[in-house]
Amino acid sequence: MSDKHIKKEIMNLESMLDYQENSVVSRALINKDVGTVTLFSFDKGEGLSEHTAPFDALVFIFDGEAEITISKEKFHLKNGQIIIMPANEPHALYAPKKFKMILIMIKS
Repeated sequence: MSDKHIKKEIMNLESMLDYQENSVVSRALINKDVGTVTLFSFDKGEGLSEHTAPFDALVFIFDGEAEITISKEKFHLKNGQIIIMPANEPHALYAPKKFKMILIMIKS
C-alpha cells in the first residue's frame, strides 16, 4: 500500500474484520518495505501451524483469547495483552476461543 492510499481517518478495530466460521481471516492495513501491520481474526479451534519469520513481530490481542507458542513455550493471551515473537524463533498460534489480533512486523 503506497502512501497515497493511506487515509487519515479514525477506525474501529472491532468492526474492521469479522469472524468467519472455521476460518482465519486477515486484512493488511500497512504493507511497506520496512514493515507491515495486519489484522487477523481466528474462529474457535483455528490456528497457524508452527513456522518462523526472519523479522521480529509484535502481537496485540484486541478481542478474545489466544494461545501462542514460541520456541515450544506456550503463552495464553487475553484481550488487551501483547507479546513479541522474536525473529527466527519457531512460533504457532491457536484459538481456544475466537480472537482478533494485530500483527506488527518490523523488517528493518
